[in-house]
Amino acid sequence: MNNYYDVLGVSKDASDEEIKSAYRKMAKKYHPDLNPGDKEAEAKFKEVNQAFEVLGDKTKRQNYDNFGTADGSASGFSGFNGGAGFEGFSSGFGGFEDIFSNIFGGFGGSTRSNPNAKTRGADLETKLKLSFVEAAFGCEKTIRIDRNETCTHCHGTGAKGGTEYETCHSCGGTGRIRVTQNSLFGRMVTEQVCQDCKGTGKSIKNKCPECFGRGKVRMNREISVNIPGGIDNGQVITLQGQGESGNNGGPNGDLHIIIQVENHRTLKRQGFDVFVDVPITFTESLLGTTLDIDGINEKCKLTVPELSQTGSVIILRGKGTKVLNKNTYGDLYAKLVVEMPSKLDKEQKKLVEELDKKISNSQYKKAKRNK
Repeated sequence: MNNYYDVLGVSKDASDEEIKSAYRKMAKKYHPDLNPGDKEAEAKFKEVNQAFEVLGDKTKRQNYDNFGTADGSASGFSGFNGGAGFEGFSSGFGGFEDIFSNIFGGFGGSTRSNPNAKTRGADLETKLKLSFVEAAFGCEKTIRIDRNETCTHCHGTGAKGGTEYETCHSCGGTGRIRVTQNSLFGRMVTEQVCQDCKGTGKSIKNKCPECFGRGKVRMNREISVNIPGGIDNGQVITLQGQGESGNNGGPNGDLHIIIQVENHRTLKRQGFDVFVDVPITFTESLLGTTLDIDGINEKCKLTVPELSQTGSVIILRGKGTKVLNKNTYGDLYAKLVVEMPSKLDKEQKKLVEELDKKISNSQYKKAKRNK
């Protein structure tokens, strides 16, 4: 069997995105529709799909890296071979247990997994970018995902029409075979998953032309998602049953959507409240004024009292984001930033000096000057 990483042309430490990108490129190159009648391309296409079925699944990839098989059966164990060492062992001693289970009855009464048991499909993750406004008030978005689904043409059996298979000749339908190996401990008999039928006990006579015997097909799906108002950056929406299809009739996995909220030009968010700095002029701070400022998705009227100081905060109730799963809203906090004029002419200075003379020390709380 070829190394799956070599089949996709990626390194062993390749990221999920790199593996997915390599698969798409290879699958397109060798797709039967683009290579009619080319048996070599067809074989390569099957090989690429088989590689991605394993490396595109976190659990199967981990099993493959540790044991050399997607189901973690440790079939890559090569014995001791005259003191060559414990090749093929994982940190959990799965290979060691498999070697001696027939002699000592296993360790701690453990049981082997049943390849024909119903198993839940793998969960999927995807990221979804939202604008500040979309996250604040909610919206409906459409996302696209790639996932493995049970082949509808063979009902997941991998056999043409779902019927063209027979009892596996290698294991006699049991799904497991016994292997005798010589080791330092003498002759050992191990029981392993049958590699010809992958533990199903069935041998396909004619493979399904749609999934090429895999029982699953890679599909690109479009899914509508209702985004609740008030959702924040880093939070996760889970769509149950929208992940990978299960095995042997098992339930589908879930789809986890990680939310990424874009920054706003002027607003900052904390929880369901939003904050904004509002520059006002020196005279506006003295005399007071009414301003229109930008809220999340509307203009908001802000009344600035006379003699407002830099750092003063005016709260606009209910002008924040929607509170998640509630019909209430946070608040908008407007912090005043008093801006002085960049320069004054002689006449302006004279007016300010006259004003200063008319303002007594008693009118200041902290700054006291001798006049």
